[in-house]
Amino acid sequence: MEHDALATAKQLVTRLFPDCEAALLAGSIVRGEATETSDLDLVVFDNNIMSSYRKSLMENGWPVEIFVHSLTSYQAYFDSDCQRGRPSLPNMVAEGIVLKDNGMIESIKHEARLLLQKGPAEWSAKEAEQKRYFLTDVLEDFLGCSNRAEELFIANALAEQLSEFVLRVNRQWTGSSKWMVRALKRYDDEFAGRFIEAFESYYRTAEKEEVIQLTDAVLNKHGGRLFDGFTIGKESREQ
Repeated sequence: MEHDALATAKQLVTRLFPDCEAALLAGSIVRGEATETSDLDLVVFDNNIMSSYRKSLMENGWPVEIFVHSLTSYQAYFDSDCQRGRPSLPNMVAEGIVLKDNGMIESIKHEARLLLQKGPAEWSAKEAEQKRYFLTDVLEDFLGCSNRAEELFIANALAEQLSEFVLRVNRQWTGSSKWMVRALKRYDDEFAGRFIEAFESYYRTAEKEEVIQLTDAVLNKHGGRLFDGFTIGKESREQ
């Protein structure tokens, strides 16, 4: 599978980007985690383009996602990923197998590795307070809800906000979907196990207690639930 993927990726780069400066194959194929529905992720550096873009296509039976950047535009995406805490492009660049290189790819890979090692931008005290407030809000919704259909979607939101809070207050990269649990496991495998067990138990039995206890345990390390006195949108003034 990997050989076929590599051949297909090289073929695509030669046909679609013959004058590009560099190209990489990234994603699950490279990590040895491919499934029957896996696609090929290509990162192309081409100074002939006007602006960065993303393109999806089928090639030799493979779904392919192509991320095209110039030799300067990728830096804005690196910065954006660091701010939001999800290192999509740095990960692809750091792990990618070189398909073509006119001599600059190692410096870009080095830049990506340094960003990954450094971790995401640190939340300010105000950002952490806001996230704590919103996590409290969704927890209260979860506690008070008696409509099973609505409760399922509240639980989904709670899982996402809880995982983000745990990771970001500890200067760790986060993610969405499957990357959320992978990020938790990289940070703290024991906590990830408790997180999975709590939500799995809720979805299976509709019992909320494990999820509530887990969320409160996280919040209590940072001051507990937050509602009274919280403001957003203006500065509070002492009278």
